[in-house]
Amino acid sequence: MVCFRLAPVPGSGLLLLCLVLGAVSSYALELNLRDSENATCLYAKWQMNFTIRYETTDKHNKTVTISDLGPATYSGSSCGDDQNGPKIAVQFGSGFSWIANFTEEKSFYSIDSISFSYNTNDNTTFPDAKEKGVFTVSDHVAFRVPLNDIFRCNSLLTLGKNDVVQHYWDVHVQAFVQNGTVSTKEFLCDKDKTLTTVLPIVPTTVPSPTTTPSPKEKPEVGSYSVVNSNGTCLLATMGLQLNITHDKVASVININPNTTNFTGSCHPQTALLRLSSSSIKYLDFVFAVKNENRFYLKEVNVSMYLVNGSVFSIANNNLSYWDAPLGSSYMCNKEQTVSVSGAFQINTFDLRVQPFNVMEGKYSTAQECSLDDDTILIPIIVGAGLSGLIIVIVIAYLIGRRKSYAGYQTL
Repeated sequence: MVCFRLAPVPGSGLLLLCLVLGAVSSYALELNLRDSENATCLYAKWQMNFTIRYETTDKHNKTVTISDLGPATYSGSSCGDDQNGPKIAVQFGSGFSWIANFTEEKSFYSIDSISFSYNTNDNTTFPDAKEKGVFTVSDHVAFRVPLNDIFRCNSLLTLGKNDVVQHYWDVHVQAFVQNGTVSTKEFLCDKDKTLTTVLPIVPTTVPSPTTTPSPKEKPEVGSYSVVNSNGTCLLATMGLQLNITHDKVASVININPNTTNFTGSCHPQTALLRLSSSSIKYLDFVFAVKNENRFYLKEVNVSMYLVNGSVFSIANNNLSYWDAPLGSSYMCNKEQTVSVSGAFQINTFDLRVQPFNVMEGKYSTAQECSLDDDTILIPIIVGAGLSGLIIVIVIAYLIGRRKSYAGYQTL
């Protein structure tokens, strides 16, 4: 927990702001805002990302996804006073900021408005933006929540305005906290009301689904790539099979690469591949650099429409798959399972990925997964053969000795 002491706000005394950030997570945020008496006045935990479309200098439209917020500051967050309601203010990256305002009316409080600002002068994110400057989009949300209830929405919430799409999920927020104690009574968003099963963020090690889906044919292998101003920066080739358990019913879905759209973004420390289709809002694979010399699959986020019309959303930013040295690719031809949660796994086939240091649009030398490494079978087979031979010799020796003793009698 990190605490900051803020300047006094007229009429509200001195504020103590305590921030709890999920273990260097990409965009999982948790905020416990306290007033001058060290009592909680506002609590929030949420996840978010942003997709921005902008015009490039060569008059093409380009889309980037802001998913790795990096270190965040919360200057300007406030419990509110007689004139203004509570406010969450977050600053991150190079010129990005996000503000949520709350209002109170009789026995309800509202998430009144959300605004997001981005700076196209950030050449890392917008290297070829035609228009440079700070741009802000604002949306009125108008969620009305009973006082002393905590608002919860695990499902995906989407706000779109102009060229910016905002995504939120795993949202838990309570403004105007009564008596410094966050409520245990939840007020659900409409999407969560349609789901009988809560879909939380879970650790990497998860239990298997209770129901085993019926086998399906091997999915078709697709080729995907991400291009930035320097050319191709990410390559991926794989067949994808999604295993979903919802309401104790398991289903298997093969992704058809011929009807799947793909986009993404590349940064020095992270890279994103996003797949989408008519039934999949997005399926994100987020890669990260570790120890300055290796990459791995750190994060998977999915949001898709189920047959009954509800939205299935899962996010896990604490994964550790597909580990390989920078400058190489990762390859696994045999079937491999990525466990995102107890309710969602991905089976991959004929997998090869390279999210960093792609040269001339081609894969570099691959590091093979252990499933593909048949060289380990040779010593195992030789060892097993030798062990069998030794056992046969010992048995033959014992039988021979027994027969030799049988030819003598005691005088």
